[in-house]
Amino acid sequence: MGRVRRLGSWLGDNADGAIALVLAAAVGVIGMLPDGALSDDLRDQFISSGTLLVLALLTTAILRDRWRQEPMEDAIRETFTATSGTLSVLPDRIERLEGVVAEAQRALADMSVLHVLNSADETAKAHADARRDTDRWIFKGGTGTYLRAVTLPECVAAARRDRRALLMRLEILDPTNEEACGAYASFRRSMSQDPDGTGEVWTAERTRKEAYATILAACWHQQRFGLLDITVGLSATMTTFRWDQSASSLIITGEDPRRALLARRGSFYYEWCSTELRASLDQARRVPIELARPLPLGDEPTIEEARKLFETLGVPLPRAFGERDVADIIRKALRAKNPYV
Repeated sequence: MGRVRRLGSWLGDNADGAIALVLAAAVGVIGMLPDGALSDDLRDQFISSGTLLVLALLTTAILRDRWRQEPMEDAIRETFTATSGTLSVLPDRIERLEGVVAEAQRALADMSVLHVLNSADETAKAHADARRDTDRWIFKGGTGTYLRAVTLPECVAAARRDRRALLMRLEILDPTNEEACGAYASFRRSMSQDPDGTGEVWTAERTRKEAYATILAACWHQQRFGLLDITVGLSATMTTFRWDQSASSLIITGEDPRRALLARRGSFYYEWCSTELRASLDQARRVPIELARPLPLGDEPTIEEARKLFETLGVPLPRAFGERDVADIIRKALRAKNPYV
């Protein structure tokens, strides 16, 4: 039944063609009849009439097909016009898509070089890797205790071994600013009342001594390594973070050494922090380290040498600091203890 319906549908759509086909076949058959089957006049009449009827049906079929094709041609023309308009904006869309892909790739790249360090060992290893072969170090923090105990001497030793220059930029608390030093000590005590790795608790006096010791250590190392270009800036405000930036990475630590943030060079975060550290140091009070070059500082500076150094640099020691306090500063400068071990 399905086949019959399809055949009937086809005959309905192509009736003129089917009739023309039947008539053409009939004319052909009449033309092939033997002589005498029909009179010549009747045969000629059948053939002429059939031929005209076939031509009429064929013409009708052709006209019908053209009539059917016009809406199709219009639809094709409209589709082509719409497609042409779409194709004209396709390059812009492709360019925008490429931009989105590039941004996504950049974001993934930034994420791949931004790491959270979850242990003191990971943080220590990150610092060791950053110190390896670096030709620069930028620091911003409280008093620079770890920097003075580990980073500064090891970076200087590596630069001296490789006979290369070393650039260091340090920003620490201003030891002459009692308010800032007191705020820093209060913050450190609020985090922990116990002594740190040095065996001491944080007080305003200790904060001042640690900052003075960092200034003394900077001058002492500069006198002994001529390729050391070191700058010290003194800040009037405390920070709860410590930034350590080398040529290869940036490490940000807080009060807890078991958690830190590491950004590789080339990431947007590394570049942003580089700009921030530079701008912050420009606003700090600069210590004229170059004035310390002609001042004698022995392998173990004397109390008088230390006092004269701080006076020359414009950061005089408090009058309340006696000889024992100055000796404590010298010890912290040259034999600092790592606070994280």
